[in-house]
Amino acid sequence: MIEGVLPGALRAEYPLLETCTYLNSNSTGAMPRAVEGVLAQYWTTMRTWRDAVWDGWLSQMQGYADAVAGLIGAPPASVALDVNLSAHLSRLGTCLDFSGERRRVIVTDLEFPTVPFIWKGFARYGAELVVVPSRDGRVDEAALEAAIDERTRLVCVSHAAFSTGALLDVARVAKAAHAAGALIATDAYQTVGTVPVDVRALDVDFLMGGAHKWLGGSEYAFMYVRPELLPTLRPADTGWLAGASPLAFQSAEAWAPDARRMMGGTPAPLMVLLSRPGLDLLKGVGITAVREHSLKLTSRLMARADEAGLRVVTPREPHQRGGIVALSFPGDVSVMQRLVARGFICSHRGFLRAAPHFYNTPEEVDGFMDALIEEQRKEAA
Repeated sequence: MIEGVLPGALRAEYPLLETCTYLNSNSTGAMPRAVEGVLAQYWTTMRTWRDAVWDGWLSQMQGYADAVAGLIGAPPASVALDVNLSAHLSRLGTCLDFSGERRRVIVTDLEFPTVPFIWKGFARYGAELVVVPSRDGRVDEAALEAAIDERTRLVCVSHAAFSTGALLDVARVAKAAHAAGALIATDAYQTVGTVPVDVRALDVDFLMGGAHKWLGGSEYAFMYVRPELLPTLRPADTGWLAGASPLAFQSAEAWAPDARRMMGGTPAPLMVLLSRPGLDLLKGVGITAVREHSLKLTSRLMARADEAGLRVVTPREPHQRGGIVALSFPGDVSVMQRLVARGFICSHRGFLRAAPHFYNTPEEVDGFMDALIEEQRKEAA
């Protein structure tokens, strides 16, 4: 545990913070300066290349996967890695049978565009997409429960909405899914790294996330698989890493016994190497401290928005929100663009989103809101 009040000396580890007020970790997180050394080592490796490097790289990738597993309360060897969530979700889809009555995939209208698009593609194999509507930026768990029945193969929902930060009671939805004989997969890209996540407490079958947002890494994604399900999963979308002995470079006769069976072909190890320093820093702080700091800063954002008469879309209760505060007002796109031009980095995905992380300060939040309110008044004039 790093001592002292956040962010303290941690800010010095993130050079990006020297150039702007960065409240955009829900889109792309700041990377620590230790990444520069990783890049230098990678070039040395490539400059002096030997094939034996792959042994070390695969070991480091497994080490990263197990470190992520520890962060989300999962056992070792239960997390697979790939380039993005799309690869994981598509591979999972090839493990499922949509030929019978149980063919429905339940999603919400708050999912990242990847999710419904992939399941629409699986319609050619019999999948039937069911979209549960949201209201005021969040999904009613009761509406989700009502949509789940004996025809449901998979419930595929976000732990927190990417546009509003609204948290879903995933454990409640998982209970309903399992009672109906269905599986549940959760997109946790917007929670892992800023909200405590425990796959056992959530009781999910699959949980996906990635490194380049709240984990301060590069573009790589992970998928947890409930260990009891692994022997039943035989993906059609596969590759040499999924075999029992990939470095033997012989025809695979058996699947890997662990989550590696859910991996594909030749990976991009550099992305994993670049992601390790950020993960280690975050785990050194501790996710409980990260969450407490996040709630403090997002509460301040909401209070300042209320004072200015701006609509806060994100739920107010701490247990109902992640690390994002979404604001809505006339001209919010233009205001976001002018804020970015002034060095106050935020984003817009239907709403103006601000997302402070453990390396941000209350003073940055106030400076951001001062600038936002100034620009909003100009827009309204």
